[in-house]
Amino acid sequence: MIQGRPPARPAPGPHPTADQASKDAMSNATTHSPAHSASTASTLITNIAALVTNDPSLGDSSPLGLIQDAAVVIEGDRVVWTGDHSKAPATDNRVDAGGRAVVPGFVDSHSHLVFAGDRTEEFNARMSGRPYRAGGIRTTVAATRAATEAELEANLTRYLTEALRQGTTTFETKSGYGLTVEDEARALRVAAAHTDEVTYLGAHIVAPEFADDPAAYVALVTGEMLDACAPHARWIDVFCEQGAFDGDQARAVLTAGRAKGLHPRIHANQLSHGPGVRLAVELDAASADHCTHLTDADVDALANSRTVATLLPGAEFSTRAPWPDARRLLDAGVTVALSTDCNPGSSFTSSVPFCIALAVRDMGMTPDEAVWAATAGGAAALRRTDVGRLTPGAYADLTVLDAPSHVHLAYRPGVPLVTQVWRRGARVI
Repeated sequence: MIQGRPPARPAPGPHPTADQASKDAMSNATTHSPAHSASTASTLITNIAALVTNDPSLGDSSPLGLIQDAAVVIEGDRVVWTGDHSKAPATDNRVDAGGRAVVPGFVDSHSHLVFAGDRTEEFNARMSGRPYRAGGIRTTVAATRAATEAELEANLTRYLTEALRQGTTTFETKSGYGLTVEDEARALRVAAAHTDEVTYLGAHIVAPEFADDPAAYVALVTGEMLDACAPHARWIDVFCEQGAFDGDQARAVLTAGRAKGLHPRIHANQLSHGPGVRLAVELDAASADHCTHLTDADVDALANSRTVATLLPGAEFSTRAPWPDARRLLDAGVTVALSTDCNPGSSFTSSVPFCIALAVRDMGMTPDEAVWAATAGGAAALRRTDVGRLTPGAYADLTVLDAPSHVHLAYRPGVPLVTQVWRRGARVI
């Protein structure tokens, strides 16, 4: 322990966990009180070429709070000191970063990881210019319903391990591929074993058996299904889009969830202009996700609200759809997050670094803005202050890059730059 320094005060908010890269680590990750959090030993990570803190009061005073020739001190599961390596206090342990860059662990605030099967044929047809009519989301719904709970969990942990190896230390995931009371509740139980950032998405599409009576399905989603799912979730979401749920239906879903203690987030304005973004602002949703087709009024509403615009470039990459205009949002003062939207149909990637590279190349973001959006921006989309930054009191979640600068995440797209991952003060990769 650092002499004379009290233990870091826990920050508010839930403590999401995920599976580790080994079976032993996985057993720790599926609890909400990791064993290492009780340790009072202190560890100095030094010889950091460039440290992204996301605290503008530090380092170069930019939004990244970039510190050159830096060091970080961890005590238990928290950061207790950051600064110039020459001024670091004495600690129990010392780790040499080898002149590498360190960024906060990525915060993936939008994913769909509880599912079975894949949609390879659909993707291949789309990329080959051939029509494909196998059912889209309904194909995944059928496979998910047929899977056992053990199979769903094995699939989930596979993709979480994949994401962890690429630097993701906090993640949100949703239901939405069951669309029955039993299957939605089952999906949320599986997800809740690995994260507290669990979202009820019974309103993903109208369930196939309700195709001729969408009002009855909305009644189910806001009634019996909500009652069964609310105990396992923190958030409620709805796909507000043509072919899914209109503005009135989306409002009914989100207000019913809010009455049960779930906070709103929304799939908004992905495929066309619509009411999703303005509904998100009206209901103080934590995030409006996709935000591809926006009017000036939509942008103004976001800029004058707490609602984060979460951009999901993996979806545009996988569907050849128009890119969201991140530059327009940022210039208007909107808080922007980047996330993977990992799902088997339209964005089958768990790589936040890949999304950072896409955002810089095709969405008008600078490397600094994209890294901030994938860390502090994701935290804002989850209304968290204890992740997505490396400042005293925050969780010691950090990613070490085999590069001297965070800019290499965009500069060297597709290269596996993540060489170490620390979560809650323990080195897990």
